[in-house]
Amino acid sequence: MSPATAQAVNLPQGITLTAPVTGRMAEILTPEALAFLTHLERTFGETRRTMLQARHKVQLKLDEGWRPGFPSETHAVRSGDWRVAAIPQDLRDRRVEITGPVDRKMVINALNSGANCFMADFEDATTPTWENLVTGQVNLCDAVRRTIDYTDTASGKRYALHDKTATLIVRPRGWHLDEAHVLVDGRPMSGSLFDFGLYLFHNADALRQRGSGPYYYLPKLEHYLEARLWNDVITEAQNQLGLPVGTVKATVLIETILAAFQMDEILYELRDHIVGLNCGRWDYIFSVIKKFRNDPHFILPDRAQVTMTTPMMRSYSHLLIQTCHRRGAFAMGGMAAQIPIKSDPEANEIALNRVRLDKEREAGDGHDGTLVAHPGLVPVAREIFDRYLFGPNQLQVLRADEKIAATDLLRKPEGTLTEAGMRGNIRAALGHLTAWLGGLGCVPINHLMEDAATAEISRAQLWQALRHGATLADGRMFSVLIFDGWLAQEAVAFSGPTVAPARELLRQLCTATEFPEFLTLPAYAWILEQGL
Repeated sequence: MSPATAQAVNLPQGITLTAPVTGRMAEILTPEALAFLTHLERTFGETRRTMLQARHKVQLKLDEGWRPGFPSETHAVRSGDWRVAAIPQDLRDRRVEITGPVDRKMVINALNSGANCFMADFEDATTPTWENLVTGQVNLCDAVRRTIDYTDTASGKRYALHDKTATLIVRPRGWHLDEAHVLVDGRPMSGSLFDFGLYLFHNADALRQRGSGPYYYLPKLEHYLEARLWNDVITEAQNQLGLPVGTVKATVLIETILAAFQMDEILYELRDHIVGLNCGRWDYIFSVIKKFRNDPHFILPDRAQVTMTTPMMRSYSHLLIQTCHRRGAFAMGGMAAQIPIKSDPEANEIALNRVRLDKEREAGDGHDGTLVAHPGLVPVAREIFDRYLFGPNQLQVLRADEKIAATDLLRKPEGTLTEAGMRGNIRAALGHLTAWLGGLGCVPINHLMEDAATAEISRAQLWQALRHGATLADGRMFSVLIFDGWLAQEAVAFSGPTVAPARELLRQLCTATEFPEFLTLPAYAWILEQGL
């Protein structure tokens, strides 16, 4: 049988695959693994759908003028004296982490990058085609067993793992995303449960034998009850596989404005399984725009002006450090999206200086580590954190005297909207969508690694500015006419068969009457229409 030939799979009752199983996919989509996924979906699928409905109800309140605060019903959790469970040895030093998609070459290079940890990203950096998702699981299985290799057919160069590699952490898709290629009792299963379940089922034992464990980054939570759902999933999955409580360890990305008010609660709900929180800065900015989208007084300035030094973002960062360290959990800094500029040493040094300043701020504030998007930035970030850390982390930095109020988290950054900024939004969103529809979840544009998170900021800001007729710095009112003209001009820079559908999708996203919650939802529908 040819490796590309579809193979028959003995499916558990009630499960349907709408895509073929080819090549090594059969090693992942075994009857036992699919039965495990089916159990998770049947046990937690309805609760997930209820949680998503609750998000919609909260948005209606926000649209009516309600503003979030620290929940009164969980005051006892915030004031209580409790800590998270013990942290495994290979997660105690996370000073530099790298993130990227789950393709074979990237997995090898990231694990070899010299970073302490690698976040293999099924969420923002991977287009969820059937091929990408399942072969990504194959790649991670091979990485766990240290059998992964790759040969570049063009150059003949072979890639394999070094003796010492980064600790592997997997980011499954968020609660809002379905896996439409797998139907359980006639309904698409959760993409979160699909990604989480397959990695755990196939790798928990092998990881434990190597002195490590199944570690995860959990994205886009908006409420502590969503963290409780994750904890229930983890607990049940461990029970099903005969794993001790606490085998699974997770880091939660605080990348929504609502979650910023519930950091203690999220840590508490996952206290047997959580090791830290991360400042997911790009999705956080997107969330701010999205949640306050109908408020004409909350239009953010250019993305480049919403830095981590603005009061709103700095308060969020400091509160995360304060909350985590009080509970014995790690406070991870945000991702540096810059990539080295080999063709222009002067521009490269300017970009690297931005990274250095950002990492100096994080390390100086008390973060335990940081994220980068390119192996070339690992030495830059490491040099800075090595200077600031006198041990494997900075749990001793408590920031206990700092009082951060709800109003501090809701203080709109000052600044302007400019033509350059809006054109940059169009370029970033269009470039990312063009790549995403073509099967690549992250792509370098203007020396920044753009993924779904940064594309979300870009298209959300364009929608918000059009929705409210925002005034640009030069006095013009941003209009659909101006947007269409700039879109046509910026599209010239891109080529390939997915430019036209990406351009059409971007225009729909930016001019829709009602704000589309995630760009990946209509983009995923397009992927499915193409049979991918």
